[in-house]
Amino acid sequence: MPSTSWNTGAIIVCLIGIGACGGLDNAAVSTLRPPGGAAPDAAASMQQGNRAFAAGQWADARARYEHAIKTQPTLAEAHYNLALTLDRLGRQPEADDHYIRAANLAPGHSVIWNSRKLRRYGDVTVKPKSGAAPVLPAIGSGSGGIGRGF
Repeated sequence: MPSTSWNTGAIIVCLIGIGACGGLDNAAVSTLRPPGGAAPDAAASMQQGNRAFAAGQWADARARYEHAIKTQPTLAEAHYNLALTLDRLGRQPEADDHYIRAANLAPGHSVIWNSRKLRRYGDVTVKPKSGAAPVLPAIGSGSGGIGRGF
């Protein structure tokens, strides 16, 4: 094989590999289910949002998660799922706000704390002491949590 053909082939293989690796992150991400203590209407909205998310219906998923949050603003899982959806819609600044809200509402939740926005803080593994709620150190300033003090 002439050297130019080999170089072209190598470039094509690299590009295919880069494309395949780019898709791995999306495939590994999944939404969170509503927790047991969620309000029934919020839980139902989250489940509908999860089905829409799985089907790639981002606008519908967004509306369902926003309804869940309106119904129960402290539902960290809904904020996280909304953040995932906003990422898919290319609305990263809005997504970042919801990742931060979710993290502030769920200290120690390893899935939330290992999200795209918070991954830079390392792989979070929290072990509660004697049944107490897990506590993570504050990251950021002024809010007792991370980000802008939600």
